[in-house]
Amino acid sequence: QVQLVESGGGLAQPGGSLRLSCAASEFTFKFYGMGWIRQAPGKGLEWVSDINSDSGSSFYADSVKGRFTISRDNTKNMLYLEMNSLKPEDTAVYYCAKARTAWGTPYVNDYDYRGQGTQVTVSS
Repeated sequence: QVQLVESGGGLAQPGGSLRLSCAASEFTFKFYGMGWIRQAPGKGLEWVSDINSDSGSSFYADSVKGRFTISRDNTKNMLYLEMNSLKPEDTAVYYCAKARTAWGTPYVNDYDYRGQGTQVTVSS
């Protein structure tokens, strides 16, 4: 069974930074696109960013472009999200997600597995 375990969430001040990590196991990580999805309180799932299997391409939602950076290490089966210049509206549970193909996707329903999530709260 696919395992995705997120870590690195917490409380940050506006303008601050956090780095999320996702440890993947029980599938061949290097063959699949990966993404980060978030869910703010009282709202639906929102695609944040995705990266293809060999890190050759990555994409970002307009709301995080220029502030967040997605990366992966296929030798360690790890996915990362570097979050800078955090805003209160970034407050959400962040999920690591596995795509069905080698390419990531902005469509949340096209991810077949998600982790349990890590809470990010941005507040002064």
